[in-house]
Amino acid sequence: MTIARTALRQISNPVLPGFHPDPSILRVGTDYYIATSTFEWFPGVRVHHSANLVDWTPLGGALNEKRLLDLTGTGDSNGVWAPNLSYAHGEFHLLYSDVATFAGGYWDPQNYLVTGPTPTGPWSDPVVLHGRGFDASLFHDDDGTTWMLSMVADWRPGRNRFAGISIQQYDRAARRLVGPEHLIFTGTSAAVTEAPNLYRKDGWYYLVTAEGGTSWAHQVTVARSSHLLGPYLADPSGPMLSSAGDPSLELQKAGHGSLVDTPDGQWYLAHLVARPYSPLGRCVLGRESAIQEVTWTADGWPCIADQVPATSVPAPRGVEVPETRPVSSEQHEDDPFDDPTLGVNWSTLRRPATPDWVTLTERPSHLRIYGGFSPMGRHKPSLVARRVVATDCAFEATMQFEPRNYRQLAGITAYYNSRNWYYLHVTADDDGTPVLDLLACDSGNVTIVPGVRAPIPAPGPVHLRLHLEGPALTFAYALPGAPWQATGPILDATTLSDEYAARVIDGEPAAWGFTGAFVGLWVQDLGREGAYADFDQASYRSADSR
Repeated sequence: MTIARTALRQISNPVLPGFHPDPSILRVGTDYYIATSTFEWFPGVRVHHSANLVDWTPLGGALNEKRLLDLTGTGDSNGVWAPNLSYAHGEFHLLYSDVATFAGGYWDPQNYLVTGPTPTGPWSDPVVLHGRGFDASLFHDDDGTTWMLSMVADWRPGRNRFAGISIQQYDRAARRLVGPEHLIFTGTSAAVTEAPNLYRKDGWYYLVTAEGGTSWAHQVTVARSSHLLGPYLADPSGPMLSSAGDPSLELQKAGHGSLVDTPDGQWYLAHLVARPYSPLGRCVLGRESAIQEVTWTADGWPCIADQVPATSVPAPRGVEVPETRPVSSEQHEDDPFDDPTLGVNWSTLRRPATPDWVTLTERPSHLRIYGGFSPMGRHKPSLVARRVVATDCAFEATMQFEPRNYRQLAGITAYYNSRNWYYLHVTADDDGTPVLDLLACDSGNVTIVPGVRAPIPAPGPVHLRLHLEGPALTFAYALPGAPWQATGPILDATTLSDEYAARVIDGEPAAWGFTGAFVGLWVQDLGREGAYADFDQASYRSADSR
């Protein structure tokens, strides 16, 4: 392959499109890693790798077993928030918050720490740390000490729910927090101070936080101190980065950042963004990850050009990258299910992909999914899905399924959460005839889309397809040897978005939308009668890769 210097290449944002929020970036030697939030999805904490900050390869999820993470019953957009990946003393440290609720201003967060030899494990048993707040991170100081930071949650009515940033020492040998907790920063007037990351440079401690809430007013705030425990004073020039107030920017919601330096001494900021389908409209792709170039002012503050996110920034000096950018498997992938385990781009909802319900060995070259609980249930769903990473994309699967009654369903879905989804499926009519049908769930209201129902030969195969084209979602199916046949009307894809999912009642969040759209393979066995479906291929293609 022809190799070109990075002067010919740019970092194109977002570097991690689709549901990849709250990036924690890390360099170890010449390797870069980004860990992102996964909320109610397994494996917990998605990790990507890069050698140049331009091209990113998915490594899959870090937390892939209940020993490390139990999401049974987890609510929509609860679960794993804002992980922190660090490296010190010869091992990787992964710190993650498991948030349990939104109700009444409580979060019930619990923070866990695991360590391992690689950024994907194998991991130690989790250390249970404090539950005072979420968005926790570790800071490894030059003197060999390690410190844990987090936002401080205050549940009391009438108080600041985001009460500031605290720090406490972590004893690595004893594997526990020691000494007093110190409140080191209470934020700026932007409020909602969270997501702390601490860095040391040129005699200063730099505290990078997110403020303004993780929506249109989001920003990255930097404060600094000459002492670890403060006081920390915010940059007088204002936020380091924000897209607030400028709906013309392609990248919105810019905030929640973490810094990284290159071997050549350059600095970059990884941060959260979103791309609405209309100005300040709905973001079907969810919250994504971008990278900006950072320079330092004469008086020692990190800054980003114009304080706004750019869609293209210079790649680092001193690395070589392919002249033609490789197509990521997240953008284009055909999976014949020939491997014994699920590929890195598949996720499962609320439970790990264990052999009792997901198997690639019972029938060679097929993914067999045993039916789970209802689409509204939060304990044993049987959904195997992947992120939507482009505004124009298609997902196809070939399925064999022989339902015995209306309690058994299998097919493909465009999914946001338990209250917002579309589902093209095969089930059985009252007389036992297999039929194709389409369900829509809008804010928890489930309806049958009229004009779709059609008999289907069982056990198949049947080919199923969906196409997302901006705000338009369409479904189709085909029988062996027959052409594709569109089924159902053009549906509103924007219901599969953070903005549509959020519900705020009297100023208190009853629910937030923090994830993004998925497409996937879904099977229900509501009568617990042993139903399963076999899929012998599935493909995902974005328009740019087709």
